[in-house]
Amino acid sequence: MKNSLYTKLSLTLASIFILTASLFLWWTQSVSQVSRAQAEQALHLGLAEHLANDNPLLKQGVYDYKALENLFHTLMVLGPAFEFYFVDPSGKLLTFSAKPGQVKRQFIDLAPLVTLIEDQSNLPIYGDDPRNFDHKKIFSVAPVYNGDTLQGYLYVIIGSSIYDSIFASIKSSEQILVSSIWLVLGLGFLLISMLVVFRTITKPLRTLSSFIQKVDKTEFDISELPLLDWPEHHNEIHQLGAAVNRMLITINQQMMQLTALDEQRRELLAHLSHDLRTPLASLQGYLELLNKETPNANEKAAHYLNVTLKNCGQLKALIDQIFELAHLESGQTNINLEVFNLGELIYDVMAKFALRAEKAGIQLKVHPKECDFSVYSDIAKLERILTNLIENALRHTNQGGTISIKVVLESQQYKIVVVDTGVGISSEDLPYIFEARYRASNSLGCKKSHAGLGLAITNRLIQLIKSDIKVKSELGKGTEFAFALRPSKPV
Repeated sequence: MKNSLYTKLSLTLASIFILTASLFLWWTQSVSQVSRAQAEQALHLGLAEHLANDNPLLKQGVYDYKALENLFHTLMVLGPAFEFYFVDPSGKLLTFSAKPGQVKRQFIDLAPLVTLIEDQSNLPIYGDDPRNFDHKKIFSVAPVYNGDTLQGYLYVIIGSSIYDSIFASIKSSEQILVSSIWLVLGLGFLLISMLVVFRTITKPLRTLSSFIQKVDKTEFDISELPLLDWPEHHNEIHQLGAAVNRMLITINQQMMQLTALDEQRRELLAHLSHDLRTPLASLQGYLELLNKETPNANEKAAHYLNVTLKNCGQLKALIDQIFELAHLESGQTNINLEVFNLGELIYDVMAKFALRAEKAGIQLKVHPKECDFSVYSDIAKLERILTNLIENALRHTNQGGTISIKVVLESQQYKIVVVDTGVGISSEDLPYIFEARYRASNSLGCKKSHAGLGLAITNRLIQLIKSDIKVKSELGKGTEFAFALRPSKPV
């Protein structure tokens, strides 16, 4: 897994390890260089003083600079690790032995020289390298007097340019390379060992993560998935695993209880609606018979009788919808998929509402008019869906409005859109319009009869045909319902 916790932690550990190892190597190399410089400077600290005291050209004062240059040349041949310079009291280089162009500086800083002469306890002390503007080197120094007059300084660089080049070539030799390889192998072995230990420590966490993913796929049904056995250690991951087991057992018990209660609710609704149908049908029949046999009833009695018949019809419609919704939620509804012409179905549904829409002063439209599209779905359930959506649009569209059904090819599917120019739905109501117990606020003043379960039934029917309904609405501007159907063949 590319983004697993172990991968992230391993990369982090490896990065920290490499950075720490690099800093350690840099630090040890720096300490080694300082220690080597301190030892070499301490070892050759009296070199310049002995040369100044033992050589006649320097002991009695410098007069012959050419002879002194020859002396420096001889000394450098005998000791190639050193460079010799004579510096006047201002820091100017007076004489030295070097090929033309090798000496870059004409002056050096005398402060390090004076510091070393006065205090030799705080080594190493670095001075200017006459042959390089950027480098500092350890040195030995001795003042040269002519009588009581300071004539200059004998300035001896410890570690000449020749010495540096030879030492650099030795560092890159095979022996150094082999040592470096062994060092890298040792560090690599240490890193791998740490990663193995780390993987062992994090293994229970990976096991727990994999188990939770499996539980999620089973929708928390642990009847088919055995729980992991976590040892009772004081390890925090084991404690977490045991807590997860207890949590899953509790969740599973609660889900079983909710499933049982939901099943009982559906059965109760189905039985209740079924039991209410017979007495309601009998009541409606007697009321209709009474209304026909009393044509000369007074106006008030006739009005009450008509109101009773109307409410009886609404109650019957509500009971039918409750029964239908309970049946859909029971999971026992059959899906009969077949190939049919979508345009023919749409025009058939529109024809059912043509007279009602004409009386209400509402226009019904289909786009495109030549709606010749072949789809693969359940024709009966799609007919019920369109019927519910158009009924809902008629209830909330005022006189002079328009209700349209549009078919659009989108993402290799036919998108069906039912649009009205009605009162619209508020943004507060929009998330709840498909709930069975919810009645939008725009229906409160509606004088047209409706049971209120049409959209809940529509949503469930659309789920059964493997689609998804989306709604857009704005108060005063209308509402748009949209869902997609699979074509009978690729388009």
